[in-house]
Amino acid sequence: MSPLPGYAMCAARHMYEYGTTRAQMAEVAVAARQWAQLHPDATMKAPLTIDDVLASPLVADPLSRLDCCLMSDGGAAVIVTSPDRAKALKHKPVYFLGGAGASWSREVSQIPDFCTTPTAECAPRAFEMAGITTTDVDVLQLYDAFTINVIMFLEDMKFCKKGEGGAFVSGGRIAPGGALPVNTNGGGLSFAHPGMYGLFTLIEATEQLRGNAGARQIADAEIAIAHGNGCTFSHEFVAVLGGANTL
Repeated sequence: MSPLPGYAMCAARHMYEYGTTRAQMAEVAVAARQWAQLHPDATMKAPLTIDDVLASPLVADPLSRLDCCLMSDGGAAVIVTSPDRAKALKHKPVYFLGGAGASWSREVSQIPDFCTTPTAECAPRAFEMAGITTTDVDVLQLYDAFTINVIMFLEDMKFCKKGEGGAFVSGGRIAPGGALPVNTNGGGLSFAHPGMYGLFTLIEATEQLRGNAGARQIADAEIAIAHGNGCTFSHEFVAVLGGANTL
């Protein structure tokens, strides 16, 4: 049954501590579905509403089936090389500007704070290495194994204050046309989740910075965040990618 109950406990604690609602978490799933509808390779494209998410069967209270990522086949690969060699390649390169990781625990029973993830430690280090702040970020690709993940990661990256993530994602803020594009491929909730989703965040960030994202393209995207998550908020990694103009 692992890791779903652990994430459910974190979601329940966040709701208790900060008043986060199931409807606010549902906003994350709805936004992901709207992005997925713009991606030709996305798994799930049927329209989705907040009411649909709330009405779907509970799997581990307070998480419903539609609060959970897909279980799908899939594969991903990236090529890493030097900036000098990249200039001679066929496709426009994207540059690694900064990154950091942090591991705090292995099992949910070891989590020091159910409402804070190791992203709170590694995101500031990645941002410092890249020389950016949250205001410089054009698009984020977050590991959305469950809807609560996106809310907590946005808080831990300081896009909003701790406890304000539910309100922050409401009203379509992270959906197409919103102020902060998040998971523009549809994420693990609607695009694909073959068990190790992290590489897909790097690929979608790269597509956005290259300007190759088609109908879901974010205009003039220069800075993108790709984020990885492991176990139950145990291991987190934040990578900052940029286009040539950011060097």
